[in-house]
Amino acid sequence: MQVALRNIKGETIREIELSDEIFGVPINVPVMHQALIRQQANARLGTAATKTRGQIKGGGRKPWRQKGTGRARQGTTRAPNWRGGGIVFGPHPRSYVQAMPRKMRRLALRSALSSKAAEERIVFLDSLELEMAKTKQMIEILANLGVTSSALVLLPEKNENVERAANNLTKVKTLRANYLNIHDLLGFDYVIMPLGALQVIEEFLG
Repeated sequence: MQVALRNIKGETIREIELSDEIFGVPINVPVMHQALIRQQANARLGTAATKTRGQIKGGGRKPWRQKGTGRARQGTTRAPNWRGGGIVFGPHPRSYVQAMPRKMRRLALRSALSSKAAEERIVFLDSLELEMAKTKQMIEILANLGVTSSALVLLPEKNENVERAANNLTKVKTLRANYLNIHDLLGFDYVIMPLGALQVIEEFLG
């Protein structure tokens, strides 16, 4: 697959060849969906907790005698039918972690990248460097590239100027290429990928 390589001014420098094993695979929607649900589930803390009647302090004394009062028999004020009593079938700490084979996870990434490439939503740059961490410069770069909505900026390594320049933009996120994940790929309209980030992706997906 031939695509245009551009600079930060939006000018086309040359054509580059993309690997069909990464950017040209058949799009597998069920696998992408499973990978997304897995990532969202694994991000859940699972710390919600309620107390049962046996975990609440007090209630050791019988409220009133068993017979002769005309009221229903009660053994404790911590029963679920009492205010301040225990919770029946309430949530308790648990793990929501889902397992998924590595081959399927990588297939999901390849499918998402192929989908973006087919829609021409990936912008390939020769490099992405800023002399100063200025948000104004990042806005100008996005305008030059024709990015009109949300964008995921992939970086080959830590780049403090680019990361700080994009921090104030609500629809732009910077991410190291080796942390590429299905949630961010599907959550942004455009992907901005310098050659360095492309090399990182080809190393673990190729």
